[in-house]
Amino acid sequence: MPTSTSNFIISCLILLSLTIVPLVEAGAFFIFGDSLVDSGNNNFLVTTARADLPPYGIDYPSRRPTGRFSNGLNIPDIISQQIGQPEAPLPYLSPELQGNKLLIGANFASAGIGILNDTGSQFINIIRMFRQLDYFEEYQRRLAALVGDAAARTLVNQALVLITVGGNDFVNNYYLVPFSARSRQFALPDYVTYLISEYKKLLQRLYSLGARRVVVTGTGPMGCVPAELAMRGNNGGCSQELQRAAALYTPLLDQMLQQLNSESGGTVFIAANTQQMNTDFITNPQAFGFATSKIACCGQGPYNGIGVCTVWSSLCPDRSLYAFWDPFHPTEKANRIIVQQMMTGTKKYMNPMNLSTILALDSRA
Repeated sequence: MPTSTSNFIISCLILLSLTIVPLVEAGAFFIFGDSLVDSGNNNFLVTTARADLPPYGIDYPSRRPTGRFSNGLNIPDIISQQIGQPEAPLPYLSPELQGNKLLIGANFASAGIGILNDTGSQFINIIRMFRQLDYFEEYQRRLAALVGDAAARTLVNQALVLITVGGNDFVNNYYLVPFSARSRQFALPDYVTYLISEYKKLLQRLYSLGARRVVVTGTGPMGCVPAELAMRGNNGGCSQELQRAAALYTPLLDQMLQQLNSESGGTVFIAANTQQMNTDFITNPQAFGFATSKIACCGQGPYNGIGVCTVWSSLCPDRSLYAFWDPFHPTEKANRIIVQQMMTGTKKYMNPMNLSTILALDSRA
């Protein structure tokens, strides 16, 4: 079959698969992590890590910026649709998160944060991971006041949890500047081992707070985002050093999650191989309907990868042709492809099982 024909067929199948079909009656949904999943908490903070100005949100239903680092919906929004929620969980800092909206869940994510507390220090005021978990405890007290202790525990135990963190520990810490403090302290393999050990402590605390279905994403192909192509790439190729970091990190993360599942005696932690999910459309963008996976839709400089996306940036007219919205973050279309793999992907993408399987099992429990 000619390549162009096969790519067209694959693109058609992908578009069909991206149709949102809620699978079961929705439970609560909680989100932790960084800018890939932040839905607007940083709007309520005095920080430079914000997405509250145009053209962010240009394809969001309101056509206005919301604090999401996307042209439209982000990964939590799309998962929320897939599991049949009436609306996506609100940012925890939103004053609208009151009453029955607490039953939907909450988004605790904050752009710029990492596993380590010193990651993203240049952004000044962000909700670091320990504080996100503190807020989760506070949320549960608010929920218990609304529905009672027993019902609150049940809601949390039966909820879906997504955590996306780790990439900033490389791009906004270890590799932020030459001879950074962490790069002087650790050789890269030792730094990765240290990150995993610190991440394990965070996930153990999350488990102690009642989380029982936790999707843990990897870092993605950090060296291939437009920002890294512009700053560290070699003639359009990915940054080999950041790709090496991702290659070291992903298998150790998988091993750590398997250890936690063995310790808990169940399938609590699910590894989402977002490195592979992103690599698929980065290496063969045309097969997924993209014109490019190297150039960001919004930005400036080489690959539109320098600085941040602003009203003065170069802006593409058709976001559906771009895998990346800004120098670091995928477009809504790319996010939909990632979520579809989370929902239905094989063990290559979701280990030990995908979200559709998990939701089906939980609906029969």
